[in-house]
Formats: sequence, C-alpha cells, structure tokens
Amino acid sequence: MYRRPTGQMVIEDFLLPFEGKLDANNRWVKLAKIIPWEQIENEYADLFPSNTGTVAKPLRMALGALIIKERCGFTDRETVEQITENPYLQYFIGLEKYQIEPPFDPSLMVHFRKRLDQKIIKKINELICQSEKHKEQKDKDPKDKDPKDKDPGNPSGSGNFEVWKPEVNKGKLLLDATCAPADIRYPTDLSLLNEAREKTEKMIDTLYNQELGLARKPRTYRKRARKDYLKFARQRKPHVKAIRKAIGKQLGYLRRNLGTIDFLLKCDGHGNLSARQSRELETIRILYAQQREMYQTRTHRIDDCIVSISQPHVRPIVRGKARAETEFGAKVAISMVDGYAFIDHLSWDSFNESLGLKQAVEDYKKRYGHYPEAVLADQLYRTRENLSFCRKHGIRLSGPPLGRPPLDSRREKQFAHQDMRERNAVEGGFGVCKRRYGLARIMARLKETAESVIALQFLVMNLEHRLRLLFCHFICAILKTYKDQNYTVYAVI
Repeated sequence: MYRRPTGQMVIEDFLLPFEGKLDANNRWVKLAKIIPWEQIENEYADLFPSNTGTVAKPLRMALGALIIKERCGFTDRETVEQITENPYLQYFIGLEKYQIEPPFDPSLMVHFRKRLDQKIIKKINELICQSEKHKEQKDKDPKDKDPKDKDPGNPSGSGNFEVWKPEVNKGKLLLDATCAPADIRYPTDLSLLNEAREKTEKMIDTLYNQELGLARKPRTYRKRARKDYLKFARQRKPHVKAIRKAIGKQLGYLRRNLGTIDFLLKCDGHGNLSARQSRELETIRILYAQQREMYQTRTHRIDDCIVSISQPHVRPIVRGKARAETEFGAKVAISMVDGYAFIDHLSWDSFNESLGLKQAVEDYKKRYGHYPEAVLADQLYRTRENLSFCRKHGIRLSGPPLGRPPLDSRREKQFAHQDMRERNAVEGGFGVCKRRYGLARIMARLKETAESVIALQFLVMNLEHRLRLLFCHFICAILKTYKDQNYTVYAVI
C-alpha cells in the first residue's frame, strides 16, 4: 500500500526544535531542488497497486536515503545514523520536522534497492537530465518574443507559422564500456572446490540426526580433505601436475558429499536446510558439473562459469587491461553527453559493446530531437556496419578510416587528436565513479541490488555534475552583473 504525499515540501516548511531556519545554500538543499520528486513519484506509486497492507515509505525517503549512501560512501547503518543526526539530511529525505528517532530501520535499505531497481533508476536519471535540458532551452528563448512578429517565411505575420528547416546534427556522443567488479575473492578452481566441500559438510551436519535410524553418521573425510588442501596451498609455485592432482582429490571429496546429501534427503525425518543453504546447494551442483567437465577435457574455459558460490550471477569479464586482465563483475556500456552519463546496457555476461552503437545513437535522438554531429568511441566501434550507419545519417565516427591511409593525413590526425582529448571525459567519468562512488567494488550481494547500486552511482555522479553547473551559472551571473556596471574584475589564480 502506498499513499501519495499531498505536495513536495519546501525548505521554509521544515520545523526545527530550536529557533532558526535551514540554510538555503546548503548542498543538500540545493540537491533537493534539482530532483523532480513529483515526476518520480508517479513511477514509484505504480509499484504498489494494492490499497491494503502496511503503508510503504515515501519515494523521497527511499530515493533520498540511497543517494545519501552512495554520495557519502556510508554503510546502511551509518546512513541511518547520519540521517538521524543531521537536519539537512532529514529535510532531503522529505521529513517535515527534525526528529531524534531514526526514520526507518537500516534493513529497509535493502528493500529500497529492490524497489528502485535498475530500470527505475535509469528513468529517474533521464528525468533529471531532461529537466536540465528544458531549463537550458527556456533560458535561451527570448522572453520578449512576440508571436505576431513577422517571419520571412510568413509575410502576413499571422499565427505562429514556422519555416521548415532541414534537420541538423548537433552535439557529440561519447561511448565506452567498463567493468564494475564485485566484492568476491579472486577465484581459482581449487579454492572454489574447497569452499564447496566445506559448505556441503555443514549441510550434512544439518541434515543428519540420530532419529534417521542410521548406524553411524556418513563419513565425509573432512580432516583428510582439509589436510590435502593446505598441503597444496602452502606451495609457492605449484607445478601443473600438482594442481591437477589437488583438483582431482577435491572433486572426489565433493562428489562423495553430494551423494551423501542426496541420500539424507531421501530419508524420512532428516533435518531441513535453510533457504540460503538450498540456493547454495543448487549452485554447488552446477559448479561441480563445470569443474568435472573441465577436469576431464583438460580445458580451463566453460560457458557461464561460476566464480562465486555466494554470488552465482557474477561472471569473468576479460578486459585485457594492464592492471587486471580479467575482472569479475558486471559489464556496463554507457554514453555520455555534455558530462551526463547514461547506462545503455548492463549485463553480467560479457558482450561486444560495439553492437550497441545504433541503439545509443537512436536514444540520443529521442532525448534531444536530432542525431549527434559526431560519435567519439574507440577502435572497437569502427565496424563496417557502424560506419555505414553513421554515414547514412551524416554522423562522423571518430578514428582512422578503413583501408589505405591517404597521402596527406594531417587533417585526419588533427581530428583524431581532438577526438582523443574530448573522449577523455568518459574515461574520467569512469575514474570518478570508481574512486569516489564505489564502482571499483560493488558491495551489494544480490543481483538486482547490485544493478541498482551501479545505476545509483551514475545517477549521483550526474547530480554532482549538475550542482557544479549551477555554481558555474551563479559565478557567470555575478561576473555579468559586474561587467554591466563597468566594474573591473580581477581573477586570482
């Protein structure tokens, strides 16, 4: 059940327990002004079709708490503590007055991330960027324009007749992809099998009880298996044969444990596995089948390879970077326009980002009403299909042309150098998102919450970019005022 708020509150309505008012120039107050809460409310209210049950938390409280967490890098518990202590944060999440009690339990943060999934966060990001676009267009329109002014294409001067003009491509679209690594241990075949063996041993302990009527508890050889694993783990540079021998032993122990679990599940009166253990058991069965197939075929690659038992959705992403050739997490393809980042595609499986160029260009036209003048991307995007698509719509795709280079390539080199400089913006966006907002390590465990966190981090980065633009507009307005009054302005660097 969800109740729509009667109206979005303003800073003057927030009540403090002491005399005074909130500062309108505070960063959280400014941030609350640029978020279209009422438009987002319509998307959030549709998630609660029922009119019965407990009333859900308002959209502003849910989204505001998630933005605070990602912007400041807090944990769920620390986020609630900071909101309880700070009146500006309480205003940001929509409370009408300051309160000393926590507005909600920290466990609700998980439900907020599930409710506001990746798709909804992407829509919110679009609404915020579109509101900035409409504001810029409104500022550019002349205020004293008379609709009856004569137009060269409308000699009579009646009505609002507009002259048809051919569509002109404007703006530049930046494309790139990166990986958002998950918070997992670096996976090896032997470490995964050892972890699976230990978990199955705990499952056997849970399922077995004396009422089953068995003469003795089934053997697991856990001490011997642990000893074999530690014997291998202490080797600094193990040989290939030693690795294969250790993997074979762990596969044998795991096969025996899985057989014991199947036997105990068939017996009447066995213990019950928890929901988490049941999910892990299904993952371990798949892991065992994959490892056995690679062991028998003597290969090191398999489709949908499991690299974490607790997060089975995580997949290896081969990036070929100097720091890490392979990363384990979600792959994200984004497009950037004027400093605003949009998620084009997010997947836990590896994909070729060049296939999304057409859709990214069409999304650009849907947002801004025209195609971009140029698409700045790396060499991977310069396929024949993409080049043909860009040529058809009059779009310049960055990079050298296919075929033999021309004799005089100075102009192409100048374009390539300029494109490389401008494309640094998207690389810088990745760096800011990874260093500042936690994209370098996604701490969320569930698949849907991890996707929500990734989308939130790009949303917060866009909000920060818009705050900087507001500050720049403020400085420009002050300088313009001084210039109109014939004051001399000195810049101190």
